[in-house]
Amino acid sequence: MAYTINDSCTNCGVCEDECPVGAISEGDDARMIDPDTCTDCGACAEVCPVDAIDA
Repeated sequence: MAYTINDSCTNCGVCEDECPVGAISEGDDARMIDPDTCTDCGACAEVCPVDAIDA
């Protein structure tokens, strides 16, 4: 199952730079993860400064 971004996201973009498959993009108020592209590697969750990414 793909990682998801919760309401704690500050839209800083750190996670997007870490995603090896480009599954994260900028939304209106937060980043979004494309569940069809996400490979569940967890790289994004490891770098999120506000723990906004859930497995």
